[in-house]
Amino acid sequence: MDWRGRRRSSNIEDRRGDNIASAGAGGALLLRFIPMLLGTRTGRWILGIGVLAVVGGKILGIDLLPMLLGGGQTVTQQQRPLSPAEQELSEFVSVVLADTETTWHQIFQGIGRQYQEPTLVLFSNRVQSACGTASSAVGPFYCPGDQQVYLDLSFFNDMKQQLGAPGDFAQAYVVAHEVGHHVQTLLGISQKVRQAGAGRSQAEVNALSVRQELQADCFAGLWGHAANTQRQMLDPDDLDEALTAASAIGDDRLQRRAGQDVVPDSFTHGTSAQRVKWFKRGFESGDIGACDTFAGPL
Repeated sequence: MDWRGRRRSSNIEDRRGDNIASAGAGGALLLRFIPMLLGTRTGRWILGIGVLAVVGGKILGIDLLPMLLGGGQTVTQQQRPLSPAEQELSEFVSVVLADTETTWHQIFQGIGRQYQEPTLVLFSNRVQSACGTASSAVGPFYCPGDQQVYLDLSFFNDMKQQLGAPGDFAQAYVVAHEVGHHVQTLLGISQKVRQAGAGRSQAEVNALSVRQELQADCFAGLWGHAANTQRQMLDPDDLDEALTAASAIGDDRLQRRAGQDVVPDSFTHGTSAQRVKWFKRGFESGDIGACDTFAGPL
């Protein structure tokens, strides 16, 4: 990608130097054993009970995660200077975010709306958002409660080493996908999805989630189209990088990588083929009207 020297967004909040609570000795031990627990039916049951406890606590306004991870003990993350590589990566993300702002201001103007720019929060290890406390293990996410995107830049290294999805445009796709969720919030789509899922079975709720996630992929493709055709930011191999990333994080592929059976009713983001299809649809069309994943087959 040709990104150096371009405008950076002012909507970046860097919390990587914050002194945030992290897992204590008990939490570190639990995290080390998660892969082992996932490998057995009993272990998965135990982890499931833990997740239910955390979720139930959140509903009641109690955050049980620090207790489960740290046994009441915390270790603070010491402030440290950022390496040149880390600094460059944060500058890259800032440029990508700025370019999504340019794209969505233009698209919203075309549909008679005003785009409200989100904030992108950079963090390390754990972060507090309006949606609760989250660890880096959840990956990048968007919180509609505060309209902010949250990203631990170490996820990009995971994409390269664990998922086989390297490249700067693959990383940009991730940012653009989360911004796509912000667009869904502004357009009222996310609210309609939540309303449509009320009282439905888990499989039906998951199916709605898949359509919402695939639309965010299509919206990411819209940004890629504008970045390529209007500002000539892309190199010849960049599209392949994004498609590789989209394929790598399909539900079916992730379940196979985890040694699990592929269970379509459990999908929440879509198959590899679907994610590639909808990103390409946005990228090739540049038309927000082409991103209606809620009408017809996927």
